[in-house]
Amino acid sequence: MAPSGLAILIGAGPATGAGIARILAHPSHGNLAVALLARNPSNLSSLAHSLRSSAPNSIIETFPTDTDPANLSDAFSHIRAHPSFQGLKLRIGVFSVKHASKKPFLEETHEDFTKSLHDYVGGAFAFSQEWMKLLFEHHGQKALADGGEKKGTLIFTGTLGAMRTNPQFAAYGAGRSSVRMLAQSLAKEYSAQGVHVAHTIANGAIEDADGEDQRTGKKMSAEAVGKTYLWLSEQEPELWTHEMDLRPAQEKF
Repeated sequence: MAPSGLAILIGAGPATGAGIARILAHPSHGNLAVALLARNPSNLSSLAHSLRSSAPNSIIETFPTDTDPANLSDAFSHIRAHPSFQGLKLRIGVFSVKHASKKPFLEETHEDFTKSLHDYVGGAFAFSQEWMKLLFEHHGQKALADGGEKKGTLIFTGTLGAMRTNPQFAAYGAGRSSVRMLAQSLAKEYSAQGVHVAHTIANGAIEDADGEDQRTGKKMSAEAVGKTYLWLSEQEPELWTHEMDLRPAQEKF
């Protein structure tokens, strides 16, 4: 069965990213061609090989890149030209990049603090802009009120740090909360044009596994996150979820 569209995921790692990609790509679930973006070419290639084995007949291609705007622009140019994606319309974007920073405030440097924001928040900005450009290339910009269609869904994987932070997490909290506000701004600007933007709060550990910890609600499964993201992407304009809390049953909140 031919893919129903294209999904682009940045932050394609062996845990959360793997489960999301598998669900989006699997013919019995999302049936989407998936472009995987991550920094390490070797790890990315290994992940793609594993995903193709666990999701037979899926289309999964890799594009090594970091969050630098010029490198992301190049990656999107390669996505546009890739033969596996010809004739497919962009449907989903997922920004699921890791962001971790813990340091006593008086030991933090201006350089490290601003680099954290540049790489993570700037990366979210650059990815969103490139994704939005490609989305409008594929679907046009006709507003819903003028008879336009829903064009696609952009999802940001956030954490509890986007809502509140703790001692020694100044850079982490600043970055996570900034991306949350970016998502909110994009939702308010583009919803009427048929672009669904969602921000999730992943509160708890995520594993690409289906074991005892998942059964008992100690940890989330990455595929469950993927199924939730697929569900978000299937929402029609009469009801769009913007922010969603994700946690396993035993996680305290």
